[in-house]
Amino acid sequence: MEENRALVRELPRGTTDSPVVEEIVKLERRLFPKHESLSSSFYQELGKKNGGLLYYVLLDEGKPKEQVVGYVMYLFPSSLYASITKLAVRENYRRKGYGEALLKAAIEKCRSRRIQRICLHVDPLRRPALCLYQKLGFRVDSIVESYYSADRDAYRMYLDFDVQK
Repeated sequence: MEENRALVRELPRGTTDSPVVEEIVKLERRLFPKHESLSSSFYQELGKKNGGLLYYVLLDEGKPKEQVVGYVMYLFPSSLYASITKLAVRENYRRKGYGEALLKAAIEKCRSRRIQRICLHVDPLRRPALCLYQKLGFRVDSIVESYYSADRDAYRMYLDFDVQK
């Protein structure tokens, strides 16, 4: 990843009608099976007041390209914890640091809200994703049986912050 050519941006809250959102919805449909995709409820997810979306774009002579490299969605269900609901990177940009950069940016967003814990779910068979989460300090809390489908479980993972009083 060439850091001087890439940029993490935050989708402004309430934005639902933009080329970026349309591109992310298309990417969501292509990357995830229908039963795991948020594409049908994506606009509702974006409308939630307690959530956010960060996305990665590459720079071309100082101007963003039309193509989104990846995105991460997160929610703040309470003032104590956050949940990473989706992390996705376009296939030809994987294993180049974009997912890690997106996740780190989301972690910092959560940290800035002084929450105590971030939770997420991951398929144990998605080794690259599991390794990334562990690299950034997430730990497996439990196995959630049939989370994705009748024959696909998930690890529930968490990252705790040291909270200074």
